[in-house]
Amino acid sequence: MWLDGNRFRKMTRRIAALVFLSLCWLSGGTANLAAQEALDQAISVITQQPHFKHAHWGALFVDLQTDQVLFAHQADKLFVPASTTKLFSVACALDALGSGHQFLTPVVRRGAVNERGELQGDLILVASGDLSFGGRTTAEGAIAFANGDHTYANGNPDAELTEPDPLAGLNQLAAQVVASGIKRLRGDVLIDDRLFDPAESTGSGPSRVTPCMINDNVVDLVITPTAVGQLAQFTSRPQTAAIQIESKLVTVEADKPLAVTIRDLGHGRLFVAGQIPLGHKPVVRISEVEDSRRFARTLFIEALQRAGVQVDAPTVDESQTAVLPTAAETRELPQVAVLKSPPFSESAKLILKVSHNLQASTLPLLVASKHGERTLAAGLKRQQAFLKQLGVDVDTISFAGGAGGARGDYVTPQATVQLLKGMAKRPDFATYRNGLPRLGVDGTLVKNLPPESPARDQVQAKTGTLYSDNTMNGTVLMTSKALAGYMTTAKGHTLVFAIFVNNAHIQGGVTTKTFGDDLGKICETVYLRE
Repeated sequence: MWLDGNRFRKMTRRIAALVFLSLCWLSGGTANLAAQEALDQAISVITQQPHFKHAHWGALFVDLQTDQVLFAHQADKLFVPASTTKLFSVACALDALGSGHQFLTPVVRRGAVNERGELQGDLILVASGDLSFGGRTTAEGAIAFANGDHTYANGNPDAELTEPDPLAGLNQLAAQVVASGIKRLRGDVLIDDRLFDPAESTGSGPSRVTPCMINDNVVDLVITPTAVGQLAQFTSRPQTAAIQIESKLVTVEADKPLAVTIRDLGHGRLFVAGQIPLGHKPVVRISEVEDSRRFARTLFIEALQRAGVQVDAPTVDESQTAVLPTAAETRELPQVAVLKSPPFSESAKLILKVSHNLQASTLPLLVASKHGERTLAAGLKRQQAFLKQLGVDVDTISFAGGAGGARGDYVTPQATVQLLKGMAKRPDFATYRNGLPRLGVDGTLVKNLPPESPARDQVQAKTGTLYSDNTMNGTVLMTSKALAGYMTTAKGHTLVFAIFVNNAHIQGGVTTKTFGDDLGKICETVYLRE
């Protein structure tokens, strides 16, 4: 075919342009392939270490804006999530309650108050499920937390107490009772804890989930060495007639090991024995109260007495003998005091930052009670409906509790990322994301990266740790180490991710922190190479 000069030159330019674009595409594709291979190789260096030999692991990293998958490994397989379960339960509670929800705990009176200020009847504290009950509230109205929460003190040497008075909420209620004109209580103090059915917490820490929790329903013991051969000094918090403590714990030489044993003898009696080495920092230990209703009743009577109210009923009573009015009748009784909690966003932050098992286990029950229901099963059914609406493939996962640690808890990296993506579209996303631990900065992620790491404070994510005794071998089996959340990369992109490592031996110097550090290194690797 004959072409004139102009047509020939135009066709030549078109062909050159197509060749140029093809070369660019091939070059870009090659570069992308090389970058992907480099990322895969860098992650495999971490996951092919000897302590991963028997482990089952999976991960998924996705760009939040473009939905591009940056890395995936067994993303559709089931893993034990451990405390990343809290990502799901907190998300559902935020939806059901609202980030601004405040728990209102009223005190009502049954009976009349005469001209002398004597109540010829009972005071009833109506538990509302307030997770901290004023015992962590700061002067700014926030909820205080320590990176090592006191509820884990029996297994965590870094556990600390927060500064606020755990009895502050009860003291506020007592002051309001006085302000209402009551000077003497001729009847009894009753605790109405009928909001939902009692349940068991999953994971470590306090085990009994009830609508009335003061100081997480534990007694804190702070033990400090004195002189060798002498009884160690210890203080308890809160100090109350409900708890009687006998201590035989002594101070020993500095090179001796720490050993603390707490025995619950029943009826509010504790026996503490063991030893603490000279020069050792103060040690925090806890003992869960056996009867939360009895505990709350005594603490409230003592708060009333401190406020100047004369209470005729015994301060310590083994059981609540007076019959509560019906729930409908209680709502009609005159209110003499009310405790208002900080917004639920603060509770969500506490649960996520320190991985608070007891409070997280309460969330499905609070969701149930919001709808007039009472059971864990009802709350989890509500959670299923919420997750499905959010875009999570609920048929691929399983939950049996709100905290992580239940035998029926299993998730996939894919479903976890679906949750995180769905939450990013909600108006309460800032509350959700800002409540998460910050890598290398606070909460349960404070020690998983060195301060000089470029990825420090670029990851906000929930941790998970679950392990069991390998009694036969005298070692430990790590059931799960997990990390899931959000990352801002070196290029400024936002990623959502989930990483799970299940079933690894903890022995030969390897600890659960070893795996936690590995997950931090994977995040650092993606941060730099994305």
